[in-house]
Amino acid sequence: MSEQKPNIKVPDGETPFYTTRQMPPNEKGFVGYETVWKPLQKEAEYKTPKKP
Repeated sequence: MSEQKPNIKVPDGETPFYTTRQMPPNEKGFVGYETVWKPLQKEAEYKTPKKP
């Protein structure tokens, strides 16, 4: 039978737009990755225009 390999921790992947993190293995042994997106634009507070 095949032996299971020990879990290796992968470092976080950093890009200008998102970060990927390794998730813990599930009951079947599948290790997934979580993607955390950084905000692409800033939201400005709305100000009503001055009356003429």
